[in-house]
Amino acid sequence: MHHHPHLQSHSYMTTPHITPHILHREYAARADDDSHNNLMGKELGFFSQAGFDMDRVQLKRNAPVAQLYEDAIRYEGAVLSSSGALINFSGKKTGRSPKDKRIVYEPESKDNIWWGSVNIKMDEHTFEINRERAIDYLNTRDLVYVFDGFAGWDPRYRIKVRVICARAYHALFMNNMLIRPTEEELKDFGEPDFIIYNAGQFPANRFTKGMSSSTSVEINFKRMEMVILGTEYAGEMKKGVFSVMHYLQPVKFGQLSLHSSANVGKAHGDVTLFFGLSGTGKTTLSADPSRDLIGDDEHVWSDTGVFNIEEPEIFNAIRFGSILENVVYNPGNRSPDYNDVTITENTRCAYPIEFIPNARIPCVVNSQPRNIIMLTCDAFGVLPPVSKLTAAQASYHFLAGYTSKTPGTEDGVLEPVPTFSTCYSAPFIVLHPSRYAKMLAERMSKHNVDCWLVNTGWVRGKFGSGAGRRCPLAVTRRIVDAIHDGTLKTAEFHTFEPNTFGLEIPTAIEGVPSELLDPRRAWPDKTAFAREVRKLAVMFGKAFKLYEDEVTDEVRAAGPQAS
Repeated sequence: MHHHPHLQSHSYMTTPHITPHILHREYAARADDDSHNNLMGKELGFFSQAGFDMDRVQLKRNAPVAQLYEDAIRYEGAVLSSSGALINFSGKKTGRSPKDKRIVYEPESKDNIWWGSVNIKMDEHTFEINRERAIDYLNTRDLVYVFDGFAGWDPRYRIKVRVICARAYHALFMNNMLIRPTEEELKDFGEPDFIIYNAGQFPANRFTKGMSSSTSVEINFKRMEMVILGTEYAGEMKKGVFSVMHYLQPVKFGQLSLHSSANVGKAHGDVTLFFGLSGTGKTTLSADPSRDLIGDDEHVWSDTGVFNIEEPEIFNAIRFGSILENVVYNPGNRSPDYNDVTITENTRCAYPIEFIPNARIPCVVNSQPRNIIMLTCDAFGVLPPVSKLTAAQASYHFLAGYTSKTPGTEDGVLEPVPTFSTCYSAPFIVLHPSRYAKMLAERMSKHNVDCWLVNTGWVRGKFGSGAGRRCPLAVTRRIVDAIHDGTLKTAEFHTFEPNTFGLEIPTAIEGVPSELLDPRRAWPDKTAFAREVRKLAVMFGKAFKLYEDEVTDEVRAAGPQAS
């Protein structure tokens, strides 16, 4: 069995040696007191229907965090870091397996789903085989963890989620991700709306029809269940919950689920939604000392306001009660090294929202957004640091979901790589993207919301050119402040590249060098600039072909026009 190099020194004993503690006098009674974990009445019946051998399996329901820590350390090789966070190892899979995500093709939901490479079809029979396999595996475990929690902070639109898994670390991860019920809510939890069977330690059978590997992550909207086989990456559960919310919010509740961060001004209570793919500065810019964070990943824009689907994440929250996944640590002092990427570049941290300063608890605001900021990191240096979008342009850029990645310089390729991720969250979109875009446009016009495209990428030149530089964070912060204090709304605007991009850009913002605001002025090499403008416009055109048939002529015409 291969362990991480820093774990080699541990000797694994079948019966761990336990230091005798000086125990509380009621300890013996407490240890036998199962009131916290006992699944009485209804729920017990539910588990026997699902095929759990109740005489054999010990179910731990919503176990205390400390107990989950102890189990993860004792049975799963987890390690406590110097800050008190738990370091876990997810095994071979250190990230999502998008090619292994399936959605069951069944009559109730088939017409709503955007089928294709993001949502791959699976037949109901194969789902039943995998479901049975997962439950059979969980039945062979001595310990099975159950976590019941809510997705969504607004009681009107939240859903009840039950996670059934065989690793304490998975239970703890979902304890941090989902909204934890009070004791009263737990007692009256009743039947869940959605169940996740996580048998990730056990592989799928590759000979089962439709299996492309020993990993399978599948969702059945008729059964409202998710089955995980062959991956212990905890993020699969979180993304499963998001996928279900991206389906249920529009279909069942008529509300708009979004992959965005959101914050609210302390002084005026004005809400801003930030869209952006990784590397665009979404988390950095939504953490603002003058504003409260509603959340930094997934939200619902409802008829009454904005609420977080889960518990948000940010660095200084990494302490006891949080989980570090696949982080290399120093065995001497247990301090994690976040810069060491020998296991994976995609290290993760999950923790409860109370750990975050400036977090708005509960994570729900009963007022409509005033601004939407779409972030992009354009390494071609073409897009202006800020543009004001029309409603049609907002729909276009939301559907395109553009950013670019800078290549590692060592491979000699100096050309940035464009990324188009529709709705800024392609892997989790379940309905056709135009459905979310239409709802976004309707809500924007109804509530008179301003939309801004902010480029945190290159200015004065493209990535890798002599003149090109990343737009300074201080400049971007100044732009965001001008959006929030209302001065940008009343600024004077002119049209940037009217024949291609046609974006409205401000002539001046206090505290920002005015030549930076217009890329054509900022670039010393005008010929190179014209070439990049045309190149980027063509890239947008190609990427948008996927959505052309589903949108109005006005939205189609709002994008960059390549002559």
